[in-house]
Amino acid sequence: MKILIDMNLSPDWVAVFEKYDGITATHWYTIGDPRERDTVIMEWARTNGYIVFTHDLDFGSLLASTGAEIPSVIQVRTQDTLPSSIEGIIINALRQFESELELGALVTVDQSKSRVRILPIRLG
Repeated sequence: MKILIDMNLSPDWVAVFEKYDGITATHWYTIGDPRERDTVIMEWARTNGYIVFTHDLDFGSLLASTGAEIPSVIQVRTQDTLPSSIEGIIINALRQFESELELGALVTVDQSKSRVRILPIRLG
Protein backbone atom coordinates (compact mmCIF):
# COMPACT_ATOMS: atom_id res chain seq x y z
CA MET A 1 0.00 0.00 0.00
CA LYS A 2 1.39 3.39 -1.02
CA ILE A 3 0.27 6.50 0.86
CA LEU A 4 0.59 10.08 -0.40
CA ILE A 5 0.42 12.50 2.53
CA ASP A 6 -1.23 15.82 1.76
CA MET A 7 0.33 19.16 2.71
CA ASN A 8 -2.11 19.71 5.57
CA LEU A 9 -0.64 16.77 7.50
CA SER A 10 2.77 16.53 9.13
CA PRO A 11 5.68 15.01 7.23
CA ASP A 12 6.22 12.97 10.43
CA TRP A 13 3.54 10.62 9.07
CA VAL A 14 6.05 9.22 6.55
CA ALA A 15 8.15 7.56 9.27
CA VAL A 16 5.02 6.43 11.12
CA PHE A 17 3.56 4.63 8.10
CA GLU A 18 6.87 3.06 7.18
CA LYS A 19 7.08 1.33 10.59
CA TYR A 20 4.34 -1.01 9.33
CA ASP A 21 4.87 -3.88 6.91
CA GLY A 22 3.42 -3.33 3.49
CA ILE A 23 3.09 0.44 3.72
CA THR A 24 5.28 2.98 1.97
CA ALA A 25 4.63 6.69 2.22
CA THR A 26 5.72 9.99 0.79
CA HIS A 27 4.75 13.56 1.59
CA TRP A 28 3.55 15.81 -1.22
CA TYR A 29 6.24 18.43 -0.49
CA THR A 30 8.87 15.95 -1.79
CA ILE A 31 6.97 15.58 -5.08
CA GLY A 32 5.42 18.87 -6.10
CA ASP A 33 4.61 22.47 -5.33
CA PRO A 34 3.12 22.80 -1.82
CA ARG A 35 0.52 25.24 -3.22
CA GLU A 36 -0.61 22.85 -5.96
CA ARG A 37 -4.32 22.37 -6.57
CA ASP A 38 -6.01 19.29 -5.13
CA THR A 39 -6.89 18.11 -8.64
CA VAL A 40 -3.18 17.90 -9.51
CA ILE A 41 -2.42 15.95 -6.34
CA MET A 42 -5.31 13.57 -7.08
CA GLU A 43 -4.10 13.01 -10.64
CA TRP A 44 -0.55 12.30 -9.45
CA ALA A 45 -1.87 9.79 -6.90
CA ARG A 46 -4.08 8.12 -9.53
CA THR A 47 -1.24 7.88 -12.07
CA ASN A 48 1.26 6.52 -9.55
CA GLY A 49 -0.99 4.15 -7.59
CA TYR A 50 -1.09 6.06 -4.30
CA ILE A 51 -3.83 6.50 -1.69
CA VAL A 52 -4.26 10.14 -0.62
CA PHE A 53 -4.10 10.75 3.14
CA THR A 54 -5.57 14.16 4.01
CA HIS A 55 -7.31 16.42 6.50
CA ASP A 56 -8.96 18.31 3.61
CA LEU A 57 -12.64 17.65 2.86
CA ASP A 58 -12.18 18.84 -0.73
CA PHE A 59 -10.78 15.46 -1.77
CA GLY A 60 -14.05 13.71 -0.93
CA SER A 61 -15.94 16.39 -2.83
CA LEU A 62 -13.65 15.91 -5.84
CA LEU A 63 -14.32 12.18 -5.82
CA ALA A 64 -18.07 12.79 -5.68
CA SER A 65 -18.17 15.50 -8.35
CA THR A 66 -15.99 13.60 -10.83
CA GLY A 67 -17.33 10.10 -10.23
CA ALA A 68 -13.73 8.88 -10.02
CA GLU A 69 -13.04 5.26 -9.13
CA ILE A 70 -9.47 5.96 -8.01
CA PRO A 71 -7.44 7.13 -6.18
CA SER A 72 -8.65 6.08 -2.77
CA VAL A 73 -8.69 8.77 -0.11
CA ILE A 74 -8.33 8.55 3.66
CA GLN A 75 -9.86 11.62 5.25
CA VAL A 76 -9.00 12.51 8.86
CA ARG A 77 -11.81 14.26 10.76
CA THR A 78 -10.10 15.11 14.04
CA GLN A 79 -8.78 18.38 15.45
CA ASP A 80 -5.45 16.85 16.45
CA THR A 81 -3.87 15.23 13.41
CA LEU A 82 -0.46 14.49 14.89
CA PRO A 83 0.73 10.88 14.69
CA SER A 84 1.24 10.77 18.46
CA SER A 85 -2.51 11.31 18.90
CA ILE A 86 -4.13 9.26 16.11
CA GLU A 87 -1.58 6.76 14.79
CA GLY A 88 -3.50 3.80 16.22
CA ILE A 89 -6.88 4.71 14.75
CA ILE A 90 -5.38 5.50 11.35
CA ILE A 91 -3.46 2.21 11.16
CA ASN A 92 -6.54 0.29 12.34
CA ALA A 93 -8.63 1.94 9.62
CA LEU A 94 -6.00 1.11 6.98
CA ARG A 95 -5.99 -2.53 8.04
CA GLN A 96 -9.79 -2.74 8.40
CA PHE A 97 -10.47 -1.28 4.94
CA GLU A 98 -7.35 -2.47 3.10
CA SER A 99 -9.21 -4.43 0.42
CA GLU A 100 -11.64 -1.55 -0.21
CA LEU A 101 -8.76 0.95 -0.45
CA GLU A 102 -7.03 -1.26 -3.02
CA LEU A 103 -10.15 -1.18 -5.21
CA GLY A 104 -11.17 2.46 -4.69
CA ALA A 105 -12.74 3.93 -1.57
CA LEU A 106 -13.19 7.03 0.54
CA VAL A 107 -12.42 6.22 4.18
CA THR A 108 -13.34 8.82 6.79
CA VAL A 109 -11.70 8.47 10.21
CA ASP A 110 -12.54 10.29 13.43
CA GLN A 111 -11.85 9.58 17.11
CA SER A 112 -14.83 7.26 17.55
CA LYS A 113 -15.28 5.43 14.23
CA SER A 114 -14.22 4.88 10.65
CA ARG A 115 -16.56 4.78 7.68
CA VAL A 116 -16.02 3.65 4.11
CA ARG A 117 -17.69 4.56 0.84
CA ILE A 118 -16.86 2.51 -2.22
CA LEU A 119 -15.95 4.50 -5.33
CA PRO A 120 -17.37 5.83 -7.48
CA ILE A 121 -19.60 7.91 -5.22
CA ARG A 122 -23.03 8.16 -6.78
CA LEU A 123 -24.86 11.42 -6.17
CA GLY A 124 -28.63 11.55 -6.00
